[in-house]
Amino acid sequence: MDKLQGEEAHYLKRAVKGGDLDVHPTEKALVVHYEVEATILGEFGELMVGDRKECQKIIRLKSLNANTDVSSLAKKVIEECKLIDPSKLPEVEHLLYFLQNRRKPKDKQAKQQMSPRDLTPYAGMELDEEANINNIDDYVELLYEDIPEKIRGAETYAVEKLARLVPCEYEELQNTTLRLLLNLSFDTGLRSQMVQAGLIPKLSSLLADECQRQLSMCILYHISMDDRFKSMFAYTDCIPQLMKMVFDCGEDRMDAELISFCINLAANKRNAQVICEGNGLKMLMKRALKLKDVLMMKMIRNLSQHSGSAKNLFIDYVGDLAAQINEEEPEEYVIECLGTLANLTIPDLDWELVLKEYNLVPYLKDRLKPGSAEDDLILEVVIMIGTVSVDDSCAAMLAKSGIIPALIELLNAQQEDDEFVCQIVYVFYQMVFHQATRDVIIKDTQAPAYLIDLMHDKNAEIRKVCDNTLDIIAQYDEDWGKKIQSEKFRWHNSQWLEMVENRQMDEGGEPFMYEDDGEPFMGNGDILERPDLFYSADGIIPADGAISPEFYSDFQNGDMGQTTGYIGSVPEHFVPTVPNPGGRPATAYGFRPDEQFFYSYHAAASR
Repeated sequence: MDKLQGEEAHYLKRAVKGGDLDVHPTEKALVVHYEVEATILGEFGELMVGDRKECQKIIRLKSLNANTDVSSLAKKVIEECKLIDPSKLPEVEHLLYFLQNRRKPKDKQAKQQMSPRDLTPYAGMELDEEANINNIDDYVELLYEDIPEKIRGAETYAVEKLARLVPCEYEELQNTTLRLLLNLSFDTGLRSQMVQAGLIPKLSSLLADECQRQLSMCILYHISMDDRFKSMFAYTDCIPQLMKMVFDCGEDRMDAELISFCINLAANKRNAQVICEGNGLKMLMKRALKLKDVLMMKMIRNLSQHSGSAKNLFIDYVGDLAAQINEEEPEEYVIECLGTLANLTIPDLDWELVLKEYNLVPYLKDRLKPGSAEDDLILEVVIMIGTVSVDDSCAAMLAKSGIIPALIELLNAQQEDDEFVCQIVYVFYQMVFHQATRDVIIKDTQAPAYLIDLMHDKNAEIRKVCDNTLDIIAQYDEDWGKKIQSEKFRWHNSQWLEMVENRQMDEGGEPFMYEDDGEPFMGNGDILERPDLFYSADGIIPADGAISPEFYSDFQNGDMGQTTGYIGSVPEHFVPTVPNPGGRPATAYGFRPDEQFFYSYHAAASR
């Protein structure tokens, strides 16, 4: 170690990371959990030696009483303790309120000596809190209070004491300890305490012991359910032990706990790299394909979702996975194979060759029919189409097969399912980048109309994908560009338009709303069909009434306020800055029959 540091080590990096907040089990104090990580880096920044330590900071609040202003105290605590992020102010207030109203334990604390620092209202001290056997009465009393207090009593005493018994040379005691930890691990808060007590590496070392393996693995499985702790397994010998256990199973049925644990760990990028090292991926793929193992393929699917070097290893297995996509295989197995393929967003992958060689296009098209399969499988088909549509030749092949109308039919059938809608719209987004599919979408389908209606969807991700897709369509088609800009104008100014339409129907309306013959300016038509209403002295809008992108941008940026025309004279409060989200389209073609504006251009488009 001394030689390593003397000859190769060049940099020492120290990082402090804030963690969870909690209340002290017996005192008027907050407990701040944090982590100190020290790493020694080599000349080129590579990690050479690293160590991590879990710490606690106790913030004693001796002045807290029933009359304390909790909000002010919470702000003071955050100012004094830099380990607490300001965004946690509501959580600090909540914990202080709890302390303020907590039932006091028996008055044994008065007998304890106080340090001078305890007399300062907001002072604290750094220490690793340890349970004290002299306080056992207080801990027992806490266990008889409500559930949060029971958990805190267990956190402070049980987990810490049990963690010290792992590992233990007495097999019976070790087994009993693990069983107790397993029972406690069903609670999410206690799992966090187990991690802080350093149980992940300790339990990982017990996986090599057949007598303690099952219990240790079950506890670790529970811990792996929390995304915060998944990456910690990569720095222990846990994954090599699990891979050995998988290999030793051969073709026998694998324990549910083992494969479930592996599936959880595969969801983390660093773990995935460790799993795929050497022949790891080859071994997993061989077992999954030979035994048609659904759960093993689910693990492989999790591995395939991460970017980086591990994903490129899947190129060797694209053909094997594509061969599983057929009607003879069980749906649940095909779902995992298809999901794995859909994750392979690799630039050098020739998807056209894959689709042709394994005749996948007819299968994908048939599975797009509503009700043709389980929704999970249909959704994976949509995602797969989105992946291969990045390739120009694949997109053209899919367009010729009639997949685009099938997607629109599916969109209509699944319009209440946000995941389906988002993934289908994403396919359109990929396809409008290619001329062949863009022309089909714009000229031969009602997809743009659907996208216009979905611009106002309540789901932010759907709105985002729709906007990006419509922006591309507007660049390549002038007619749709005008309609898209008009709808954006209509939406951002809906309140003003509603005011104008209501006033024209009011018998007591202002005289300027009528022409000389007494007829309303707008008649029975749509206001956007009357461009003359928007004329101004500076000629912002051309004679044909078209709304240019520059006009729309200027209006959004507030540059229209100095005009002398009608729009410039509208009170500011009639131009909403945040539009209300719209509903999902109610018909198969993305428009509502009671809206003449939509109906007019849809009818024209269909002709």
